[in-house]
Amino acid sequence: MKFPGKRKSKHYFPVSARDPLLQVAQPENEAANSWIVGIDQILVDIEAKVDDDFVRRYGLSVGHSLVIEDDVAQALYEELMAENLITHQFAGGTIGNTLHNYSVLADDRSVLLGVMCNNIQIGSYAYRYLCHTSSRTDLNYLQGVDGAIGRCFTLIGEHGERTFAISPGMMNQLRAESVPEEVIAGASALVLTSYLVRCKPGEPMPEATMQAIHYAKKHNVPVVLTLGTKYVIADNPQFWRDFMRDHVSIVAMNEDEAFELTGESDPLKASNIALDWVDLVLCTAGPNGLYMAGFTEEEGKRTTRHPLLPGAIPEFNQYEFSRAMRHQDCTVPLRIFSHIAPYMGGPEKIMNTNGAGDGALAALLHDITANNFHRSNVPNSSKHARSYLTYSSLAQVCKYANRVSYQVLNQHSPRLSRGLPEREDSLEESYWER
Repeated sequence: MKFPGKRKSKHYFPVSARDPLLQVAQPENEAANSWIVGIDQILVDIEAKVDDDFVRRYGLSVGHSLVIEDDVAQALYEELMAENLITHQFAGGTIGNTLHNYSVLADDRSVLLGVMCNNIQIGSYAYRYLCHTSSRTDLNYLQGVDGAIGRCFTLIGEHGERTFAISPGMMNQLRAESVPEEVIAGASALVLTSYLVRCKPGEPMPEATMQAIHYAKKHNVPVVLTLGTKYVIADNPQFWRDFMRDHVSIVAMNEDEAFELTGESDPLKASNIALDWVDLVLCTAGPNGLYMAGFTEEEGKRTTRHPLLPGAIPEFNQYEFSRAMRHQDCTVPLRIFSHIAPYMGGPEKIMNTNGAGDGALAALLHDITANNFHRSNVPNSSKHARSYLTYSSLAQVCKYANRVSYQVLNQHSPRLSRGLPEREDSLEESYWER
């Protein structure tokens, strides 16, 4: 599924130079001038098959999730390695997953900020993290630490019960001075998760996060927040409403997080309420598909050619063929909404629910970055008569996000191993229309 982004012009007849009319708009050096940057608590998901005695020896409770100390995590990991019990070691973290998937989809640069072990052994969890991250994800700005990154152990017992042991390690030790202003200044978006500002007292990660937000606001870069889990939001929903109103442009959430944030169980109503605080909303709703909500200029609204949908807001998708804008860029802002059912009805067998929302967000970020890329290369295009946030209509972004979510649900890892096809044999041609 190729999307607007870097494209080479094909010349079917020999030419000695590019079209002179395009030389200014498309410079010869097509160095990456559009990217996204994200901050993450860098961790690795480690799966292993163990017996019940193993779980008891490390003070864990079968079927439950517990945070363990670093020395316990290291002893546990060393035994798993020595006994060859590990079945999978995946790079994890919601922002790391999102950036990796973005780079796979766009075949372009993303920049990850966080911490990484100074000393990495071949075959270790840190080594696995690097191996399972796209080569287009720039890791050069990671802050080195003398210790472990985060590890989440999934221990599968003799009868299939899953016991979770979480070791934060030094994943929250990112310092404010390790956040590069120039990288954020040139980015199409800054991507964050709610976990970053909910750390133990004394950990520097919240300060580093707020420093990044300061740089983003200074350079008018949209701040994207993924809500992480309903439990974090339920702990203090008013804090998150205020945080979003003051700092966030785009929010990504599922229906459970949306309920805790707004008090509305209907994803459409919840998305509409969230527009009181942000410019654009992506809300995944499990088997009901996904919703998007945003703003567009009243004069630039475009009527859908799809059937009008019933809901808490009657015929809510009437203007879903419109492109999203930030509220501050609208003269007369109009709220627009779109919805799409699960692609192909959803997978026959869901292999993994972890990461479907991150995949959908990666697709949205790809479209936003494509818009910036196109604006910088063809600034006089009619596509940029207004300051749009997305390249495509809300309905088309829904389709793209929906397709990527399906791909993640259909595989074991939350990270894509390859991009999507340009066309799907299973779809009618009309699916690809605007």
